[in-house]
Amino acid sequence: MSIVEPRIDKLLDKTEEDKYLLCALSSKRSRDINDMMRGQRDRAVALQSVSEIAEFAGRKPLSLAMEEIARGEVSYDKAAFEADEA
Repeated sequence: MSIVEPRIDKLLDKTEEDKYLLCALSSKRSRDINDMMRGQRDRAVALQSVSEIAEFAGRKPLSLAMEEIARGEVSYDKAAFEADEA
């Protein structure tokens, strides 16, 4: 399986060409989306409204996360990310 849309080069542009950062961001965001879809909304409700949660039904969480990253809707604190990695 390959990612067709969004293009990988567009995704890497959003993460300073760091493929590991892209992986970390997309996995964290897809977990949040998955939590929303499964009704485990502890963290997720703080991030999304009920109407946005309903919009996600029927789509893969990782695909949704990648699309959000490409649109610039997912951000990160680089200093905090690097501190977590150390």
